[in-house]
Amino acid sequence: MNMMPAKPPTSVSEVDLDVLENTLSFYIRTVNIAVSRDLDDRLEGLDVARGTGKITTLLLVDSHPGIRPSVIAQLILKDRSAMGKLVDQMEGHGLLTRSVSAEDSRALELYITPKGAELAEKVRDLVTKQSADFFEFIPEDEQKQLMDILRRAYRRIAGLS
Repeated sequence: MNMMPAKPPTSVSEVDLDVLENTLSFYIRTVNIAVSRDLDDRLEGLDVARGTGKITTLLLVDSHPGIRPSVIAQLILKDRSAMGKLVDQMEGHGLLTRSVSAEDSRALELYITPKGAELAEKVRDLVTKQSADFFEFIPEDEQKQLMDILRRAYRRIAGLS
């Protein structure tokens, strides 16, 4: 496929995606970029905008008081160092606190602050609406099918199945 085209493309409609046309990872990465940009626009000015893992961490700490950072790290596929930085940042913004576990002095537990709980409620609404709005062009039955496929892939990758 190394032929020189008669004329280089001048618009995206003239570009052949080569093997990417039939590669799931290309579409997943591209959709992820678009979804992330749209979500960041909606979260502008909030302490969880920009970056990955903050929304999930906020919601999991709010839903599961005392959850360990290592558990969240496994769920969001972050290494220990990256998770530590994320917790430091969120604690610095007053969204959560950490304390040493009473059961295991080597383990940390995370707790939501009142500011974090208030933000979690706002973020739940924003994330739910953003997802519905972003994918409105896909019929509901197809969204359910896609969700099932992605959920199964995620559970396998995260070691949940």
